[in-house]
Amino acid sequence: MFESDPASIMATTWPKDVGILAMEVYFPSQYVDQADLESFDGVSPGKYTEGLGQARMGFCSDREDINSLCLTAVQRLMERNRLAYDSVGRLEVGTETIIDKSKSVKTVLMQLFEACGNTDVEGVDTINACYGGTAALFNAVNWVESTYWDGRYALVVAGDIAVYATGSARPTGGAGAVAMLVGANAPLVFDRGLRGTHMKHVYDFYKPDMLSEYPVVNGKLSIECYLSALDRCYSVYRDKIQAQWKKESTDKHFSLEDFGFVVFHTPYCKLVQKSLARLMLNDFHSNPNPNTETGPFAGLEALRDVKLEETYFDRDVEKAFMKASTELFEHKTKPSLLVSNQNGNMYCPSVYGCLASVIAQHTLQQLSGQKIGVFSYGSGLAATFYSLTVTQDSTPSSGLDKLLASQSDLKVRLDSRRKVPPAVFAENMKLREEVHHLASYVPQSPVVDLFPGTWYLTQVDDQHRRIYTRHANDKDLRSP
Repeated sequence: MFESDPASIMATTWPKDVGILAMEVYFPSQYVDQADLESFDGVSPGKYTEGLGQARMGFCSDREDINSLCLTAVQRLMERNRLAYDSVGRLEVGTETIIDKSKSVKTVLMQLFEACGNTDVEGVDTINACYGGTAALFNAVNWVESTYWDGRYALVVAGDIAVYATGSARPTGGAGAVAMLVGANAPLVFDRGLRGTHMKHVYDFYKPDMLSEYPVVNGKLSIECYLSALDRCYSVYRDKIQAQWKKESTDKHFSLEDFGFVVFHTPYCKLVQKSLARLMLNDFHSNPNPNTETGPFAGLEALRDVKLEETYFDRDVEKAFMKASTELFEHKTKPSLLVSNQNGNMYCPSVYGCLASVIAQHTLQQLSGQKIGVFSYGSGLAATFYSLTVTQDSTPSSGLDKLLASQSDLKVRLDSRRKVPPAVFAENMKLREEVHHLASYVPQSPVVDLFPGTWYLTQVDDQHRRIYTRHANDKDLRSP
């Protein structure tokens, strides 16, 4: 599907247009409706749907774990794009879902490479809450742009199962995996030198209990950390792009208007809408002479002197900039929330599910040449704001055309899932609690409920060794 031999594009010079060549999004075959969950939990109507901006939440039975999610995503990407496993020279996994303190998910994925005999595959797991996928992706890009690159593709898979104990955080769960193929001459190109990163030690969300899947969460602190990291990363990115423009003798002030789309890590959709408004607030304060009479900043003069660090929970500032950024949100960010709204928070794959959602809902002409801003956040904390530029080659059979075609069934697959009652969802969560890290265990959930082609857990033996097989596949990868 791609160039006949990836090694043939290897050159003595820096590889051109390194980025994402292909993507595959996998999510569980069942979901719970958030409106039904509101009633089941006895909370006020709209608390999850309007307050959080969530419609549905995907979840896994005891048949699926982090290994099976990643196996499914990787094999589907390879099959859909007709790729040989010996064409991959690096495989990275980004996750925070840990089922073994030593053995990496990547080593489990190597069973997919056994038939072709390819064991020369670099990379292991990268772990940090919701950010591991981005760190893994950066590792893959760095490898392709390094002297160690041998011309083969890099493959990145971000996967997680997001579950919470009974309570206010439970509706912000979800599950899934996103696999991405990285190489040269890509339709989604990483903008070199344009990353703004912020790292800090903080306990906003963490998982200290190795016997439980559930995290310890300080909700208010987590929101403050997310927004403060967004401020800092965006500021560093803005300084870097302004410096680039200055070298190019471009006398222009950077703002959100320079992005065709902006995607975010999405704990829940309402926070993303507030985050885009937050970036507009940043633009307002960084602009030396904002027009407060007409245009997007009209009527905001009174907020000119507010301090960013004092506005994380200022409802007046939040409402003012959410209103001012409404049109920007509708066009640049709302389309990215398809998977997040319908499947929930996938942790490490979350932001890449958002990227896939943008691709799935736009045409070649709408995407060609656009710059996409990406904000990745992980608690603890680790965050980066970076950008991708979409190739201007919008011809049929181009790399961009193939990427769009591969995502064209995303909404259909989301709609093909099975809706289950909240009581069944609660039973599944209780079952996962009871069997988490249990040895000599055979999963109880029916295999027939899984999508065709899904890898699933068949047994955990008395030495905690996990055995997997693949659900019968009709080979039609256009179906779920």
